[in-house]
Amino acid sequence: MTTDVFKLYGTSEVEAEPNLLRAGKLEVDLANGNLRNIRYDGVEVLRAISYIVRDRDWGTYSPHISDLTIDEDGSRFDIFYRAEVAGPAGTDLVIDVRIAGTSSGVDFNAVATSRNGFETNRCGFCILHPIVGVAGASAVVEHVDGTVVSTQFPDLIDPWQPFKEMRAITHTAMQGVTAECRMEGDTFEMEDQRNWSDASYKTYVRPLALPWPYQIASGEIVCQKISLIMNDRRTVLPGVARRGSNAIKLEPGARSGTMPRIGLIITPEEAEATLRSKAILAEIGPQDLVFHFDPEVGHDEPALRNFAKIANAHPGRSTLEIALACQRSPSTETAEIARQIDASGFAPDAIMISPSVDRQSTPPGSKWPECPPLEEVYAAAHAAFPGIQIGGGMLSYFTELNRKRVPASQLCFISHCTNPIVHAADDLSVIQTLEALPFITRSVRAIYGDLPYRIGPSTIPMRQNPYGSRTMENPSGRRIAMANRDPRHNGQFAEAFAFGYAARILDANLDSLALSALTGNFGLIAEQGEPAAEGTLRPLANTVKLLSGLAGSIWRECHSPVSKILAFVAQTTEGPVLFVVNLAREASVVDLSSFELARDNPESVFSISPFAIASHALA
Repeated sequence: MTTDVFKLYGTSEVEAEPNLLRAGKLEVDLANGNLRNIRYDGVEVLRAISYIVRDRDWGTYSPHISDLTIDEDGSRFDIFYRAEVAGPAGTDLVIDVRIAGTSSGVDFNAVATSRNGFETNRCGFCILHPIVGVAGASAVVEHVDGTVVSTQFPDLIDPWQPFKEMRAITHTAMQGVTAECRMEGDTFEMEDQRNWSDASYKTYVRPLALPWPYQIASGEIVCQKISLIMNDRRTVLPGVARRGSNAIKLEPGARSGTMPRIGLIITPEEAEATLRSKAILAEIGPQDLVFHFDPEVGHDEPALRNFAKIANAHPGRSTLEIALACQRSPSTETAEIARQIDASGFAPDAIMISPSVDRQSTPPGSKWPECPPLEEVYAAAHAAFPGIQIGGGMLSYFTELNRKRVPASQLCFISHCTNPIVHAADDLSVIQTLEALPFITRSVRAIYGDLPYRIGPSTIPMRQNPYGSRTMENPSGRRIAMANRDPRHNGQFAEAFAFGYAARILDANLDSLALSALTGNFGLIAEQGEPAAEGTLRPLANTVKLLSGLAGSIWRECHSPVSKILAFVAQTTEGPVLFVVNLAREASVVDLSSFELARDNPESVFSISPFAIASHALA
């Protein structure tokens, strides 16, 4: 393990390289017993076929894999292994797996048993279709009753399951080639994972309308099988393209807009630490501060007094984010908060208000929790806080906003967050979530039009878990889904991820974007035991400071042929500057010959390190 690895990821734990397996034109990556990046003739057909076991809070178990055997010869491969899952109270689950691949596709068989019974929210296969090139495309769905329907993958993000009671789904992978995915052993349905910023459509086992958690009984045998069947009808295969330069050539684009204001989230628990770090706050220079206030956990007037001190020392805009308890009437509760605000001396520029219960997701088939009508909540806020902008939406994620669409006519702005480790926490999955962001912002614009739009706080660690009773503790600093701490937040990975986030949402015409806090788990200032010395800045601070300096500037898009390299041109006070971020764990060579570079920066081809950000002045 090298110091460089620690700097990149905030941990010395390195993800194992996947095993690349080939069977003719078919290629797959085998990682942790599952198939990733399934390609046919170089084109991604499926993003993954995985066997997943979830606990009662939708946390994902990490099975222990043993007896792994891989046999391949280039025209076929066979994989065998046993996976063991340790559940609570000494319960267990054993899964025996066989995966067979040929040039015509893949068969993935799994047989699960438990010696003493096993509780789970989901146990079985998940199949991920990619979104780029697939969203809005045609599909043929075969249902469990044998009916076959010609349809299409959703373009705008579907709040519910686009396809239910599935037995198979077929789509065109490339001209003349179709990919059929068949599911056996249970009833499958698909959800649009772009809701959670995952870059995939997920077909999963066991309909969500059925009760969960459920029990796999002692001695019960659960058999499932996934088959990917490639049908290549091409009579003339494309010729092999000549390999040219390995450099990634960037091209100027036509779209442009304005860089949003950059914000930080501040909680009452971190307010005093923020006050002690006012000099760093001024150095970073965010335009927005978002103050979180939740009466249900004891936030009261003293918290607001601290907020007032911070806001008075900050030249930018302040927003109070209220999780309204709704235990009494909204008018009574907002009036009480207004009295506390007046007594504290805090004068926020805006109020973002949402019922506390709406932070918890309501899955398909579940009963919506008791909650006053949002029209009543917003009317109470307008009455309690006259002359202050009132915003709404969700304190949780786009999923909840898409499923419970708020009455926009009473609002001055709409807001939601995202989180990249809801379903998976490996490096590739986290980076791939950036692909989903343009679909999210386009879907919000389709619902709410030109209403001012704010996103955040959106961080790699999970601030809250709308899908269970808690976020996951992570004392060992591992890559864990739904964890409230993530080692990569301390490394250059987070610096690149945040910059990539900003690049992906630029055309949404956002009013504000919050990507971190100042202190704490989600902050810019390092804590004890991190790569940076305690009290110094995490690498993420570089991105937040840079973006804060660019807020309000005009940007212009750049076209990149690969998703791992993102770029845009910003009009700075020194003139146009091209910014490039590398979202991959390997260095890349970038070609800027399509741009006219400034005389003091003449190199049109350069290498950019893993998870690095580069800038080049343009003429």
